[in-house]
Amino acid sequence: ANHEGVGMDQKVDRFKIPELAVLGGAKKTGARAIVIGSGFGGLAAAIRLAVKGYEVTVLERLDSPGGRAYVHRRNGYTFDAGPTIITAPFLLEELWALCGRDMKDDIDLRLMDPFYQVRFADGRIFHYTGDPEKMRAEVAKFEPSDLPGYERFLEEAEKCYKLGFEELGDFCFQSLGDLAKAFPSLVKMRAWNNLYSLVAKHIKNPQLREVMSFHPLLIGGNPFSVTAVYSLINALERKWGVHSVMGGTGKLIQGLVKLLNEQGVEVRYNSTVRKINIENNHVTGVTLENGQVLYSDLVVSNADTAWTYKNLIDAKYRKVWTDKKVDNGKYSMSLFVWYFGTKKKYPEIPHHMMLLGERYKTLLDDIFKKHHLAKDFSLYLHRPTATDPSMAPEGCDTFYVLSPVPHLDSGTDWQTVAESYRKAIANMLESTVMPDLQANITESFMMTPQDFKDRLLSHKGAAFGLEPLLTQSAWFRPHNRSEDIPGLYMVGASTHPGAGIPGVLSSAKALDSVIEPVVNTYLNQARHAAT
Repeated sequence: ANHEGVGMDQKVDRFKIPELAVLGGAKKTGARAIVIGSGFGGLAAAIRLAVKGYEVTVLERLDSPGGRAYVHRRNGYTFDAGPTIITAPFLLEELWALCGRDMKDDIDLRLMDPFYQVRFADGRIFHYTGDPEKMRAEVAKFEPSDLPGYERFLEEAEKCYKLGFEELGDFCFQSLGDLAKAFPSLVKMRAWNNLYSLVAKHIKNPQLREVMSFHPLLIGGNPFSVTAVYSLINALERKWGVHSVMGGTGKLIQGLVKLLNEQGVEVRYNSTVRKINIENNHVTGVTLENGQVLYSDLVVSNADTAWTYKNLIDAKYRKVWTDKKVDNGKYSMSLFVWYFGTKKKYPEIPHHMMLLGERYKTLLDDIFKKHHLAKDFSLYLHRPTATDPSMAPEGCDTFYVLSPVPHLDSGTDWQTVAESYRKAIANMLESTVMPDLQANITESFMMTPQDFKDRLLSHKGAAFGLEPLLTQSAWFRPHNRSEDIPGLYMVGASTHPGAGIPGVLSSAKALDSVIEPVVNTYLNQARHAAT
């Protein structure tokens, strides 16, 4: 037998047509799936496979779930390692509904107001909110004559949201024919233009241009290079809001793991995959670092796609994603993240704060094009205790501050540079928005591009996989169903549609559309055997 999702070494007597239970607990039927990685994409894929009837095992190389959404707990402080901005909550609610549950029973989401506070080097502040009237007032505060252009930009962003997110976000690109179907929408969105040029077409004030174009940086993209389609993020936030989770983003991860446990899915920690096994050009399972072989009918990788192809699959099976193609890709920026706790509170710091430096385009050129670690920076400052004081000891605050930096092609020796870079950021924060910061720090640790490579197995230490250029998006991005190997699938930031929690959840939904429920798989096999 050689059918999608079923190994060739299985016998026909396994193909008795099973019953498939209703949503919320599909009966298992013997078809097995392995998911590599327990980030948002991997957990979402595992849930979708489980309710289709697969016996699912999730393999996580770290000691707890989350991947980039790992949680660090130190002396009463809770630090979310990665994503902290929650948009498109309906994609999460759908996972609970698939399991016959209501997300509100497990997760307490809070709408942010404002979404972000954007602070410029000259001290001017833009309060970025979901309230249309407040947003118009903020725009007028900077440049009243830009209000008509701002409205036109919103119309463009809404069009891109409908065409780029609602129509194509969870569409599984598999062939050139799929690209042809999407082409009219790409034309309507003028996808060949970059986002900054779209913003600049309608808005003249330089600082307002920065406010309306910084969003792709949250998913690893340069506003001067990514397709204008990413204006959809602006519309997505206005439509669904920006949320935070009480207890931190890690509470979402815990909730998803709980759903999996209720479905009978095992999540195995400290389990690093050494190799994806292939026989007769079809996936048969994986081999772990300790030599253990696990068999499955399909494998879903939530690991970095470039790493997956280059390090887990023998080159002889890769006609599309060769080592040369992987290495020649243009990869996203990386991140320097400093996590710290303070023994005093900073009530003037909001939950989400952007501190933009004096340079914009030239700084991004240094990061994305020259791969040069500059001495200046723009920062995202995260203070979850502004919403949830329980994430720090009483009277204290939890923070992380994130600086976009080049990936490892910069040649930076982060073991040598990290502390001086951290101190420069601390000095900047202390001189602007956090007086006496360094005298009040009680916890402190960092994550560098080298950690993205060594801990999270990201190619070149890039934090978001391939840069989301037009020529590395949609059909041109690594496919959700592998172009090279039957039975191998991809989810997460480095496959279609891309990074960010909505993106990785949509990647699992795209994969869901091309994997049949077990009952259909067995029915097809039974029919094939009968003939």
